[in-house]
Amino acid sequence: MNDILPDDESYWSTIRAQYSPSRDFINLENGYFGMPADPVRAALRRYQDEVDRDTSLFLRTRWAARLARVKALLAEFTGVAPDELLITRSAVESLNILLQGYPFKSGDAILIARHDYDSSHDIVRMMAERQGLRVEQVDVPYDLEDEDAIVALYADAITPRTRVLLLTHVVHRTGRIMPVARLAALAREKGIDAIVDGAHALAQLEFTIPQLGAPFAAFNLHKWVGAPLGTGLVYIARERIADIAPLYGDVSFARDDIDKLGHVGVVPPAPIMAVEDALAFHAEVGGKAKEARLRWLARRWMDQVRDVPGVRVYTPRDPRLHCALGAFSIDGKPAADVARRLMDEHRIFTVVRRFGDVDVVRVTPHLYNGPEDLDALAAAIRQWAPPR
Repeated sequence: MNDILPDDESYWSTIRAQYSPSRDFINLENGYFGMPADPVRAALRRYQDEVDRDTSLFLRTRWAARLARVKALLAEFTGVAPDELLITRSAVESLNILLQGYPFKSGDAILIARHDYDSSHDIVRMMAERQGLRVEQVDVPYDLEDEDAIVALYADAITPRTRVLLLTHVVHRTGRIMPVARLAALAREKGIDAIVDGAHALAQLEFTIPQLGAPFAAFNLHKWVGAPLGTGLVYIARERIADIAPLYGDVSFARDDIDKLGHVGVVPPAPIMAVEDALAFHAEVGGKAKEARLRWLARRWMDQVRDVPGVRVYTPRDPRLHCALGAFSIDGKPAADVARRLMDEHRIFTVVRRFGDVDVVRVTPHLYNGPEDLDALAAAIRQWAPPR
């Protein structure tokens, strides 16, 4: 399906028909949680009925094999081995496992970026207080598109104390795709570790984990993979598993067994089993075709407003540097007011994100959105732009 054009509405209408979004509003806030396609939702209900019906018999006699199957499929999808993956409940849980389990020593430093996710900032600052770590921060201007310059900013921020470089793959505020492979290579050159926050990257962009070049990574499955809410993923290179201490107590696994990190008690099996169906639907659409369509949808609204006086788009102009996520502001109008009016007056749902000392409106279309949804957004923005 990778030869499908992103503006082939005859094809994409068949994909849109496999989703059931609310008819009450246009949802352009799909960055928080991506709606599963109808086949995935139907599978989730079947699995939940199976678990509820057979209860302990299912958990004690079938669950291990079903879980192993899902991990094998995820391994094939991500390009790594099943024993390097751990299914979690979210990217935030995955980051906690990696960061809190990392073998820091007092005085070590973690290098973060201003644009990193708020929860990752919280984890790092909590650990800094508890363990006597230093927090170093780099500020990448939102309009800096030169990747050489970005790598140079990180290189200049690394100090002899830096032990870990935390890297966001897709910036959740602006949609900017960061050069994570180059930054991970920089970390290796400096003898430090890169931890990739890929919460928005997996299945929005077409890549495999080895292409990142990092020994550690955290992902969501309930965003762009299209799995049910409450599914995430941890990747740890096999030779580094022993270095990560368990966040949850369990002494029954070997030090080099990634399952030592996943003892959180009984978890709902149905959402995890439905990952298989989400991966199947993603394969049906085609990863490259999906990425191209999402980028085309984003360009649909951004290209209409980017050069409108009084409107500022915070997402890179170069289409290679973003995919679905985008953000904007309107001079003289608080972002919260813009988001409220979009919903109240146009039934368009968006979200406000904080970017440094500026609030922006984030726009995130999904495969079930059509060009008319983005045209409606662009028309509203142009209507509210201040006169010049």
